[in-house]
Amino acid sequence: MIKLFEYNWQVRKDWFDWCGEINPDELLKKRTGGLGYILPTLYHIAAVEYGWICGGIQGKEIYIPAFDEVASLKQVIDFSNRCHEEVAPFVYGWNDSLENRVMIDITDDGEEEAHAWGEVMRHVIVHEIHHIGQLSVWAREIGKAPISANLIGRGLFG
Repeated sequence: MIKLFEYNWQVRKDWFDWCGEINPDELLKKRTGGLGYILPTLYHIAAVEYGWICGGIQGKEIYIPAFDEVASLKQVIDFSNRCHEEVAPFVYGWNDSLENRVMIDITDDGEEEAHAWGEVMRHVIVHEIHHIGQLSVWAREIGKAPISANLIGRGLFG
């Protein structure tokens, strides 16, 4: 599981670098599907990872700014990096004894839902990969090659 987080972090950094080569207007242009925008999607990926792991599983008091508070590429990168500083130690400390611990989530309807920590961690991984697919489609729509989603060849194993 740790290797999949490392994969996501590597791909996210690659997308941030890609964004630096794109006209900033394209990053905020309305698109079809998902959240509908490139930069807010990258912000959302970091916010969700941070929210589930630090706020949900760890129960920390966290602050997730509204996108409007971090609406430039530099600010989203800085936000993602701050989140990563808090998330990474927990991810690297993961062990099998944490798998079935339970966190209680409060839904938008105010209902309580119990989730195993292992399920939440895997949800966070898959959530990012899902959005990376959307970014790839949008990259092609603007005539740019997307970041490779290939796990092989990223130097994560061996």
